[in-house]
Amino acid sequence: MPYIRLSGFYFFYFALLGAMIPYWSLYLESLDFDAKTIGLLMATLHFSRILAPALWGWIADRTGQRLRVIRAGALLTWVIFIAMFWQDTAIGIALVMLGYSFFWNAVLPQFEVVTLNHLGAAQSKYSRVRLWGSIGFISTVLLVGYILDKVSVSWIPLILLILMVFIWLNSLLIPEVSKPEDGSLLESSSFRDVVFKPHIIAFFIITLLIQFSHGPYYTFFSLMMQKLEYTRTEIGMLWSLGVVAEILVFVVMHTLIIRVGLRFIMLVSLVLCVVRWVLLAFWPENIFMVIIAQLLHAATFGSLHAVGISLVHYYFPGTMQGRGQALFSSIGFGLGGTAGAVVAGLLWDSYGSAVTFSVAAAVSLVAIVLAYVWVHPGKVQQN
Repeated sequence: MPYIRLSGFYFFYFALLGAMIPYWSLYLESLDFDAKTIGLLMATLHFSRILAPALWGWIADRTGQRLRVIRAGALLTWVIFIAMFWQDTAIGIALVMLGYSFFWNAVLPQFEVVTLNHLGAAQSKYSRVRLWGSIGFISTVLLVGYILDKVSVSWIPLILLILMVFIWLNSLLIPEVSKPEDGSLLESSSFRDVVFKPHIIAFFIITLLIQFSHGPYYTFFSLMMQKLEYTRTEIGMLWSLGVVAEILVFVVMHTLIIRVGLRFIMLVSLVLCVVRWVLLAFWPENIFMVIIAQLLHAATFGSLHAVGISLVHYYFPGTMQGRGQALFSSIGFGLGGTAGAVVAGLLWDSYGSAVTFSVAAAVSLVAIVLAYVWVHPGKVQQN
């Protein structure tokens, strides 16, 4: 298995997220946009995930040329983003964000399939490759936070462009899976039959609710901490703390899945989702509570993401994997992420952070109920 090359892709992909998610809202605020506009612009990062992953997943499944789809998407991402350097209006920024994210959001779901195909029977070792994405996120969050305490936030677009180019270059190094993918497409009715099973529908609704609940965090956490007079370096350290905890979870996830199963991990993680958003809703000025909330990122993203990827692979066999992973991305990060960012933007100025994060906690409670009733995959026993 090309461990270093696969891990390198995750490193640079999530390094880009580490520069984008914590600091892009600060860049938008520097252009004098209000909370509603920032929420809408951040939502455009998720909006293209509604359709793009499904389209590119269908193309990859039909042609079997998954790596070509990944490389083309990575190339067009940075080529389109170059236009950002001439944008200073909300419309212009939104159009460029929609353009580059249409291709950027197509890349990761298909790369997940490539990684799982390289892993073969050792699917539960996925988290050991994926943890390098978390390391990339941490490295960039800390470095960019330090840089932005020294220079203007106007440097953020250049930093993002450099990371996009590295993603593309790394994609050129990924080898084909030793066993070529079968490019034949299963009957569309077979895929529909799987998607419309009640437990599959419930799984995707849970995925949507999880990402919806993260909307206030991804959109406004940095702004909230900045208004509480934290430096950008300190904000970066808080983001990194959560991802350090996430890495520790990825290291032990292989063992956890085998010992306690996907259902138990999902239920416990969803309960911790509620706890995390309640802490940020009512005690954001208490650094001890914020640290606990950030440590819970290990559950709210780390374990839930690993469980989600495993369940998609469990539910969608064979040539349905690309479309399954794409649907997971479209519904969760696409619909859920978009709705979460938009609603957070609408609530933030009018009702404040307490109400906004309380809504996130309430949504997570609904996800707990659905998971308790519908998610029963049993243990995934893999080498």
